[in-house]
Amino acid sequence: MKNLLPFYLLILAPLALLLWLSQTDLIHPTLSIGLLLFYALIYRTFTDGKKLVEKQIIRKKEIWKMIIPGYRIQHFRELYLK
Repeated sequence: MKNLLPFYLLILAPLALLLWLSQTDLIHPTLSIGLLLFYALIYRTFTDGKKLVEKQIIRKKEIWKMIIPGYRIQHFRELYLK
């Protein structure tokens, strides 16, 4: 994930798909809330953590810390701007 465009596609495509499915009533509202929580807590934690591991900013066993509120903000520049 050295280029920003693939990273942004990786994090925004599932969210766009989830929003589209919700608006077209193809999935139940309860399921869409569950998937949104999965996206926010599990998927984004893993993708952001993996990017930081590839940049050698954190170690692989520290990926779980990305779920802690405010931890992503500490690495905002490395995640979203570089």
